[in-house]
Amino acid sequence: MDLRLPRWPRNRVLAAAAAAVVLAGAGTWTAVASGDDAPAVRHTERMMTMDGGVRIDTSYFTSGPSGERRPAVLLGHGFGNDKKEVRGQAEELARNGYAVLTWSARGFGESTGKIGLNDPKAEVADVSRLIDWLAARPEVRLDEKGDPRVGAAGASYGGAIALLAAGHDGRIDALAPAITYWNLSDALFPDGVFKKLWAGTFISSGGGCSRFEEELCRMYQRVAESGEPDVEAMELLAERSPVAVGDRIKAPTLLMQGQSDSLFPLDQADAAARTIGANGAPVAVDWLAGGHDGGDVEGDRVLARTTAWFDRHLKGDENAATGPAFRVTRTGGVDSRDGDAQLAGASGAEYPGLNGDPLRIPLSGKEQRIENPAGAAPPAVSSLPGLAAGGGMSQLSSLGVGVSLDIPGQFAAFESRPLAEDVRITGSPTATLHVGSTADDAVLFAKVYDVGPDGRQQVLPSQLVSPLRVPAGQDARIALPVIDHEVRAGHRLRLVLAATDLAYSSPVAPATYTVSLRGDLMVPTAQDVRTAATPLPARIWWLPLAGLVIALALLLAGRRRAATPPPSGELAGVPLQITGLSKRYAGSADRYAVRDLSFRVEKGQVLGLLGPNGAGKTTTLRMLMGLIRPDEGEIRVFGHAIRPGAPALSRVGAFVEGAGFLPHLSGRENLELYWRATGRPAVDAHLDEALEIAGLGDALQRAVRTYSQGMRQRLAIAQAMLGLPDLMILDEPTNGLDPPQIREMREVMIRYAAAGRTVIVSSHLLSEVEQTCTHLVVMDHGRLVQAGPVAEIVGTGDTLLVGTAEPVAAPLVEKVAALPGVDTAVATDDGLVVRLKAGGASSHLVAELVRLDVPVESVGPHRRLEDAFLTLIGGPA
Repeated sequence: MDLRLPRWPRNRVLAAAAAAVVLAGAGTWTAVASGDDAPAVRHTERMMTMDGGVRIDTSYFTSGPSGERRPAVLLGHGFGNDKKEVRGQAEELARNGYAVLTWSARGFGESTGKIGLNDPKAEVADVSRLIDWLAARPEVRLDEKGDPRVGAAGASYGGAIALLAAGHDGRIDALAPAITYWNLSDALFPDGVFKKLWAGTFISSGGGCSRFEEELCRMYQRVAESGEPDVEAMELLAERSPVAVGDRIKAPTLLMQGQSDSLFPLDQADAAARTIGANGAPVAVDWLAGGHDGGDVEGDRVLARTTAWFDRHLKGDENAATGPAFRVTRTGGVDSRDGDAQLAGASGAEYPGLNGDPLRIPLSGKEQRIENPAGAAPPAVSSLPGLAAGGGMSQLSSLGVGVSLDIPGQFAAFESRPLAEDVRITGSPTATLHVGSTADDAVLFAKVYDVGPDGRQQVLPSQLVSPLRVPAGQDARIALPVIDHEVRAGHRLRLVLAATDLAYSSPVAPATYTVSLRGDLMVPTAQDVRTAATPLPARIWWLPLAGLVIALALLLAGRRRAATPPPSGELAGVPLQITGLSKRYAGSADRYAVRDLSFRVEKGQVLGLLGPNGAGKTTTLRMLMGLIRPDEGEIRVFGHAIRPGAPALSRVGAFVEGAGFLPHLSGRENLELYWRATGRPAVDAHLDEALEIAGLGDALQRAVRTYSQGMRQRLAIAQAMLGLPDLMILDEPTNGLDPPQIREMREVMIRYAAAGRTVIVSSHLLSEVEQTCTHLVVMDHGRLVQAGPVAEIVGTGDTLLVGTAEPVAAPLVEKVAALPGVDTAVATDDGLVVRLKAGGASSHLVAELVRLDVPVESVGPHRRLEDAFLTLIGGPA
């Protein structure tokens, strides 16, 4: 079956384009702020009407002289988002001399229409209409009439539309897609196995099945019900994938793919590179840190390389540094001084493919019998789609911490001898197996573990598995996940074939499989790919689930240094004592993120940690959670000194903003799965007590995808409460909640502390802190400004609110602050908050204000936390 569609004509006339694209308004131009040395960016919003009346919401960005022609860039967004997601990238490209057009795809943002998963007759046709519009712009460079000089870029869904559009419309001159797919059918139905959790995430993040084209909705429901894709489903997704027009893509292409990506693994970029390269187009491949499971670790570098690629192939700049033909980012661990992941780039003059320079590694193990249980439950756990978007499990894996789970009796394992020297795996290992089954075929999940010398620690690189469907009684040559991973000398490789995996559908009927080896493990090494000499540090993000932080601390407990100070008996009942805590910025001897910080927290307190951006709150919390070490001072939790992996961290629970859950599991199932991953006994979870405090009621039995934002926040709090930790840390727990939901969250915190436990909450909502917290710690520029009960801090000093008839100008505020007897003066929406020095008189102040022509309407004492806070830090947060 030929899945290709006719190419869009290259030189369609502008009259036809004008008829096809109707502007629903003249558009609104605004200026975008930029740095002092960067050119201002002009920006306009337009709603364009496409064939069939579908309205597409667009944004257009330019800079520089209006009459100067420049190349254009089409910038697509990721699935579930809209054009706002890529605005920052668009502005940066515009400052670099490009005319940039972004848009919200059908069914997203303000655009109308049904989601077609890049349907060639819908979304792809829309892109050609957008190119028509660019061809008519006076500031866009033309190759010929109706043919603009244009590149296309985007991540995930946006990257696929770039590739598809280039295959359908030859006017696209350069491509830079990232973390995207070549064949969506292979991505969601690898080897005929249904990737159910990611497929469900597609549907839920799109707003539900009804938001999709009808044939897509029917296809999903059919496959989700049967658990197995049919031929019609695979063909439907393939025809909406770049593979359908791969032989027509001849534009220079930069392919950037994430290494931590169970949705679109590295083999998707490999297939694209081989096909586009065979067309004669220049191709470069870049394996990024991060991905759909690992977060956006290298966003700045991706944008810089994309810009250089377009400079070469759109502007014609032969000096543009487009980088090597192949590059891979490698992680060298975390710097304990500042929490930075140490990243280094390795490169090769040629793309090595997935099987370069293979090394034969013998494996041992007899034929093994494994069970596929009825209902395929309980399943093994590798990746957690929807839970790890911030980098959770795959980030832990990259740091050498094993967090996967195989079910006894449901997997076969074959193991190598300890390696005599370090081996860097770069590509897809392969092996041959013989598989028997009591059913017609066997569904297995293949993975390679890096096993430590003691045999207990095993790491699943990037948390990736390869599903395979094998006819019973046949040999199968399997390709394992594509990885870039160094196995140290003394470690072993363990090939595991599991009968189940949480992220995929397995047969629900029970079956027995037999698995035996038919040869050695072949490991690609890509010898010509060399690591750069100088590491490139990159700021890592907070782990998306605070629970994983605690799990990491427990896993590392055995590695803590023997030099940890002994426990203090005097502080055994004190939840937190911080003494002389300091942390310098990396590479600086005199610049401090936190400096000489000391405070104490008692049982039953709800402590608010306050301070403006840059005050050192986040660094303090990271040290408290054992993620980074202080340079000076100490932290004691119930008398125990805190270090990375300290046992006392088991008494600390934490919620970090941005927690995610598996959308198709219920609230209770999500919590049970998390607790199993910690490896602690189920009885220690105190699940029912945590749930009672969180107050979710019957909602616990519903799928998380049906939850409101407030319910998700309370579920995240419940997760942090598992085990009923004596000290709870909450970072911005009310972000994104409406007033009723904020009130519910406030009650959750108060109930938790009422049982004699302690809560520390960092928040920018000062009114909420005032109503929730019993005590405060106020920080500024890394130092302690004040600590104590809320009532004392709000009433500290002689603070007055001066009501004014109109806002007070900054020069006049400075004059008030300089008056005798005045300590500080801060402008607010209501007038001025003035703090008097000791002995200062309010009557004298009023006279001075009148003398300065301040339009005074009222003067009185002020007791709001917000204004006390502003007074303490000397200005707005």
